[in-house]
Amino acid sequence: MTQRVALVTGGTGGIGTEICKALADQGHKVVASWLAGIDDGEGWVAKMKAEGYEFEIAEGNVSNFDSATAMVKEAESKAGPIDILINCAGITRDSTLRKMKHEQWDAVMRSNLDSVFNVTKQVIGGMVDRKFGRVINISSVNGQKGQFGQANYSASKAGMHGFTMSLAQEVARKGVTVNTISPGYIATQMMNTLKEEVLNGIIAQIPMGRLGKPDEIAWVVNFLADERSSFITGANIAINGGLHMG
Repeated sequence: MTQRVALVTGGTGGIGTEICKALADQGHKVVASWLAGIDDGEGWVAKMKAEGYEFEIAEGNVSNFDSATAMVKEAESKAGPIDILINCAGITRDSTLRKMKHEQWDAVMRSNLDSVFNVTKQVIGGMVDRKFGRVINISSVNGQKGQFGQANYSASKAGMHGFTMSLAQEVARKGVTVNTISPGYIATQMMNTLKEEVLNGIIAQIPMGRLGKPDEIAWVVNFLADERSSFITGANIAINGGLHMG
């Protein structure tokens, strides 16, 4: 398999870390984005090195166009032109719409949806020129079915797939594929902070009777990033244990 350069936004998070590891296990050179004041980039690199992984990091706020531009330039200066982009960065600011403040709406849309434009815009031209590219957007089951108290989050995640389908058509003849993965409830550190009764209530709704694992998301990322997946584009792959079908 040809070694490619992969950029994972939100790469130091729970799902992002497993994606970085999975791509590295396939022989790819991986860069993870991180945000100063929120993430501990250097600490994450040290932790990954102790596990046998050599990752590069690039700092930037993907919700800001200029910062995202600088972040991609840093990533490419360290690793080379980006062949595989995983848009994994995202936040939640939950509230019912009646109580939701404009700042909560704006923050989620900027971090979850604007970021996809901000980062993809930097790399898509190079992918087209080199006639190879993989853009994989990490959405959510709640972008498919909606969720009480998450009008902002659900809208941003649904918008990600609209972006996927449109861009997929633009670059389909250029050797570039664009796809979405929509995870359900995954066993990350954020889920572990929930009260036991809340967590049990969530699991009770999942037909498989368990949370997903971050490496199960990472496996599908590797599948879509593979050169043999060149005829899959504009797709939305659901990984939710049967929570939502359709």
